[in-house]
Amino acid sequence: MNLYKQFPPAKDLTARRKENPGAPPLANGHIHTPYSFSAFKSIEQAFMLAKEQNIQILGINDFYVTDGYPEFYEQATTNAIFPLFNVEFMALDKQLQSEGIQVNDPANPGRIYFSGKGLNYPLTRSAESDKVIESLREGTNNRTAQMIEKLNAHFQSVGVDIELNFEWIKTNLAKGLVRERHVAKAVWVALSNKYERITRRLETFHLMFGGRLLSNPENEAEITNEIRNRFLKQGNVAYVEESDDAFINLETAIEVIKDSGGIPCYPVLLDDKNGDCTPFESNWEQMVQFLKERNICCVELIPQRNSCEKLSEFVHFFNNNGFIVLFGTEHNTPVMTPLTIHCSNQTDLPEEIAQIGYEGTCVVAAHQYQQANGEKGYEGANKQDWINLGDAVINWYLSECSKEIKAESTCSH
Repeated sequence: MNLYKQFPPAKDLTARRKENPGAPPLANGHIHTPYSFSAFKSIEQAFMLAKEQNIQILGINDFYVTDGYPEFYEQATTNAIFPLFNVEFMALDKQLQSEGIQVNDPANPGRIYFSGKGLNYPLTRSAESDKVIESLREGTNNRTAQMIEKLNAHFQSVGVDIELNFEWIKTNLAKGLVRERHVAKAVWVALSNKYERITRRLETFHLMFGGRLLSNPENEAEITNEIRNRFLKQGNVAYVEESDDAFINLETAIEVIKDSGGIPCYPVLLDDKNGDCTPFESNWEQMVQFLKERNICCVELIPQRNSCEKLSEFVHFFNNNGFIVLFGTEHNTPVMTPLTIHCSNQTDLPEEIAQIGYEGTCVVAAHQYQQANGEKGYEGANKQDWINLGDAVINWYLSECSKEIKAESTCSH
């Protein structure tokens, strides 16, 4: 179903738009769902929490897959929350890898997390792009299956009486794409089902790890993170080297995103808890040049990782250089954090930074609207016109969806 089929023409939408109608709607443009691993048990839960926290714009951003789009669309219209249709890839730049330069993955030189924003919905793309996605999914699942085999062998060698099964994990804990975090969760589920007594579980964890458990044995998020870090990461007993088919180069990622109707977007890591940036992200002038040479006009941040001071400085710099700037929370770990955007230490975003983030969201909304109506999408020019159109699109949608929900509620009584 075309989300925008009931919308007025663009000129009518912008004519109705009110200048400075008040505080902008709260947006979160980057969450993962159970289709690629998430803190949320379901897409429905994500929307329930969004409503509780007054989030009015929400963006799905799963790794590789867009399988969650139909359910995401349904929940968005049911709850009067504006949907953004996004995707994420892991790309590899072999030149940067050979030079030992970290980009936005501090542990792996040359690896680049990369997003596409505002994809077509319903999704349309070429058979060639479908093959790329399927290859990535297959490469990821093959690697995970090998990790499970190595983990089972380790458990057997230390006398831990559990055995993981790839197909069971794929069916019961994942949505087709099985990743490291699914494996770690499967260990937690297996031990929780096998041993009711926490003391017995703790003894088994000691056997598994060959020593002291570092986490609270009753805290699923802590335990699964420890399992992942101590077994599945590089240098550990169940680690499997990622093959070339687990990655695409940046150029291919951009091609697939554009073929799917999206805007290529670079996810920024920025400062860590020590205030340090990766070598690639330490020189913003060079970053701008690198991105513009590849016609990338959009960046996104997960502000909860960053200090407000560094975030504000970065956002102003890239906004002044003509970039779309977006914000999200990821939610791609077992830890449930708020959907509301904050800087590190739960510090509120400065008002002018939140406004820039909303304006970036408006551009993506306008891009989705224009492409759905057969018009050309955003390519970096006349940003203010796209902000105005997107603001009108979002507010019309929120108003009309709210009316429909109220009318259905009245009818049901």
